Amino acid sequence: MKKTFFAFVLFFVLYGLVSVPCAADRKVVRLMTHDSFAIGEHILKQFEAQHGVSIEILKSGDAGAALTQAILSKNNPLADVFYGVDNTFMSRALNAGIFLSYDSPMLDRIPAALKLDPENRLLPVDFGDVCLNYDKSWFSARKLSPPTDLTDLTKPQYKGLVVVQNPATSSPGLAFLLTTVGRFGEDGYLDFWKKMRENDVYVSNGWSDAYYGQFTRAKGGTRPIVVSYASSPAAEVHYGEKKGADAPTAAVLGRKAAFRQVEFVGVLKGTRQPDLARLLVDFILGEAFQSDIPLNMWVFPANSRVPLPEVFRQHTQKADQPVLILPDVIEKNRERWIDRWTATVLR
Repeated sequence: MKKTFFAFVLFFVLYGLVSVPCAADRKVVRLMTHDSFAIGEHILKQFEAQHGVSIEILKSGDAGAALTQAILSKNNPLADVFYGVDNTFMSRALNAGIFLSYDSPMLDRIPAALKLDPENRLLPVDFGDVCLNYDKSWFSARKLSPPTDLTDLTKPQYKGLVVVQNPATSSPGLAFLLTTVGRFGEDGYLDFWKKMRENDVYVSNGWSDAYYGQFTRAKGGTRPIVVSYASSPAAEVHYGEKKGADAPTAAVLGRKAAFRQVEFVGVLKGTRQPDLARLLVDFILGEAFQSDIPLNMWVFPANSRVPLPEVFRQHTQKADQPVLILPDVIEKNRERWIDRWTATVLR
């Protein structure tokens, strides 16, 4: 009886009278993002299995370049959802009018301080504190106290010890520039940078060269102070050879010594499948995706109900008084601040 049944089904399949679903027939939901996006494939497969779709990740350069592509293609969007706009580019994204408003049911799990768009066109996904990191053993070997405040960097004993990133080409570099604007004000931040130049600050184009090239934790590096993230000490432990050891680096998180960088996700206007796009946003804000953020992208999940991994709890702190500048203020002044920084530090 079973053989007869299967033969009957096979006959109809072969002659096209019955179709069998396959991967090629699935709907595809496209997620446009930056090149630093890193979430486990097994996490994304959960969404695919639940909704019978495929997720296509469209990496499009750094955050600024990806956003520019999304804006230029707004009349014929390349994707359904965009992840990776941060608060340094948020106003540019919103002013371009490329996102749909969406009151996700997951928003009740996200602290109000991270919700920077009252219309919920951009919804918070993660956050991290950009700050100074220092090599603990380097300072200990020389019996020199590590810096505890930004003003320490301009003192003679720290001459030639600091590497930062260019704010015109680097996201953490821009965040650190904003830290100095928030700390010293419009009238004082350039004075700080003049002193930094006199104290032989080194400027890298990006984070990788600064951290893995110039920082003393890297082979051949000569600078024991680098601009990185408050979570970098936890990453050092996680990827280190000695599990459970103390972090070899530490973050400087004093008053207004860090900039809180928040990343967002949004549904792109013109999506051909808005329902699926909203479901993907819900998934990105949900526990499975959020739990995978810390050990892949080394930032904090926005969802406050998600427990942090042990290495985060042991070796990462959040700044108590980070610099917070409204996105529209950043948008209005960003290029001018960068241009004045460039004229002061590089010319």
